[in-house]
Amino acid sequence: MIDHIRPAQLADWIAAHAGDRPLVLDVREPWELQTASVTPRGFELAAIPMGELATRLSELDPARPVACLCHHGVRSLHVAGFLAHQGFDRVANITGGIDAWSHECDPAVPRY
Repeated sequence: MIDHIRPAQLADWIAAHAGDRPLVLDVREPWELQTASVTPRGFELAAIPMGELATRLSELDPARPVACLCHHGVRSLHVAGFLAHQGFDRVANITGGIDAWSHECDPAVPRY
Protein backbone atom coordinates (compact mmCIF):
# COMPACT_ATOMS: atom_id res chain seq x y z
CA MET A 1 0.00 0.00 0.00
CA ILE A 2 1.23 3.46 -0.85
CA ASP A 3 0.57 6.29 1.60
CA HIS A 4 -0.11 9.70 0.10
CA ILE A 5 1.22 12.52 2.25
CA ARG A 6 1.59 16.24 1.73
CA PRO A 7 4.94 17.82 2.57
CA ALA A 8 3.37 19.39 5.67
CA GLN A 9 2.45 15.86 6.86
CA LEU A 10 5.92 14.39 6.37
CA ALA A 11 7.06 15.06 9.95
CA ASP A 12 4.11 13.06 11.29
CA TRP A 13 4.78 10.21 8.85
CA ILE A 14 8.45 10.17 9.88
CA ALA A 15 7.53 10.21 13.59
CA ALA A 16 5.22 7.25 13.04
CA HIS A 17 8.16 5.31 11.54
CA ALA A 18 10.97 6.78 13.64
CA GLY A 19 12.24 3.48 15.01
CA ASP A 20 12.78 2.19 11.47
CA ARG A 21 15.01 5.00 10.11
CA PRO A 22 12.67 6.47 7.46
CA LEU A 23 14.21 7.63 4.19
CA VAL A 24 13.14 10.39 1.83
CA LEU A 25 14.06 9.34 -1.69
CA ASP A 26 14.40 12.23 -4.13
CA VAL A 27 13.94 10.82 -7.64
CA ARG A 28 14.52 14.05 -9.58
CA GLU A 29 17.31 14.63 -12.08
CA PRO A 30 20.66 16.12 -10.98
CA TRP A 31 19.90 19.50 -12.57
CA GLU A 32 16.68 19.64 -10.56
CA LEU A 33 18.56 18.93 -7.33
CA GLN A 34 20.89 21.83 -8.15
CA THR A 35 17.89 24.07 -8.76
CA ALA A 36 15.98 23.22 -5.58
CA SER A 37 16.67 20.82 -2.73
CA VAL A 38 15.23 20.02 0.66
CA THR A 39 17.25 20.15 3.84
CA PRO A 40 16.97 16.90 5.79
CA ARG A 41 15.47 17.63 9.19
CA GLY A 42 14.81 14.49 11.19
CA PHE A 43 15.17 12.18 8.21
CA GLU A 44 17.80 10.78 5.88
CA LEU A 45 17.72 11.97 2.28
CA ALA A 46 18.91 9.94 -0.72
CA ALA A 47 18.90 11.06 -4.34
CA ILE A 48 18.49 8.48 -7.08
CA PRO A 49 17.03 9.71 -10.38
CA MET A 50 13.96 7.77 -11.46
CA GLY A 51 15.72 6.49 -14.59
CA GLU A 52 18.52 4.94 -12.52
CA LEU A 53 16.39 3.34 -9.82
CA ALA A 54 16.12 -0.14 -11.34
CA THR A 55 19.90 -0.47 -11.57
CA ARG A 56 20.50 1.07 -8.14
CA LEU A 57 17.70 -0.66 -6.23
CA SER A 58 20.25 -2.58 -4.13
CA GLU A 59 21.22 0.74 -2.50
CA LEU A 60 17.83 0.79 -0.75
CA ASP A 61 16.69 -1.36 2.16
CA PRO A 62 13.18 -2.78 1.58
CA ALA A 63 12.68 -2.99 5.36
CA ARG A 64 12.94 0.80 5.72
CA PRO A 65 10.01 3.15 5.25
CA VAL A 66 10.58 5.23 2.10
CA ALA A 67 8.85 8.48 1.16
CA CYS A 68 9.37 9.40 -2.51
CA LEU A 69 9.80 12.99 -3.69
CA CYS A 70 9.90 14.60 -7.14
CA HIS A 71 8.85 17.93 -8.66
CA HIS A 72 5.05 17.65 -8.44
CA GLY A 73 4.43 14.09 -7.24
CA VAL A 74 3.89 12.18 -10.49
CA ARG A 75 7.31 10.56 -10.91
CA SER A 76 7.51 9.85 -7.20
CA LEU A 77 4.14 8.08 -7.37
CA HIS A 78 5.47 5.85 -10.16
CA VAL A 79 8.59 5.13 -8.11
CA ALA A 80 6.51 4.37 -5.01
CA GLY A 81 4.49 1.88 -7.06
CA PHE A 82 7.68 0.31 -8.40
CA LEU A 83 9.12 -0.01 -4.89
CA ALA A 84 5.89 -1.55 -3.59
CA HIS A 85 6.02 -4.05 -6.46
CA GLN A 86 9.62 -4.86 -5.48
CA GLY A 87 8.62 -5.79 -1.93
CA PHE A 88 8.94 -2.47 -0.11
CA ASP A 89 5.94 -2.53 2.22
CA ARG A 90 6.10 0.95 3.79
CA VAL A 91 6.14 3.40 0.92
CA ALA A 92 4.73 6.90 0.67
CA ASN A 93 4.39 9.43 -2.11
CA ILE A 94 4.98 13.06 -1.15
CA THR A 95 2.02 14.49 -3.04
CA GLY A 96 2.73 17.86 -4.62
CA GLY A 97 6.48 17.24 -4.59
CA ILE A 98 9.12 19.83 -3.96
CA ASP A 99 6.86 22.49 -5.45
CA ALA A 100 4.38 21.92 -2.61
CA TRP A 101 7.32 21.64 -0.18
CA SER A 102 8.28 25.21 -1.06
CA HIS A 103 4.73 26.37 -0.46
CA GLU A 104 3.95 24.34 2.69
CA CYS A 105 7.27 23.86 4.51
CA ASP A 106 10.11 26.07 3.33
CA PRO A 107 9.53 29.10 1.09
CA ALA A 108 13.32 29.42 0.70
CA VAL A 109 13.23 26.36 -1.60
CA PRO A 110 13.06 27.78 -5.13
CA ARG A 111 10.08 26.89 -7.29
CA TYR A 112 10.71 25.95 -10.89
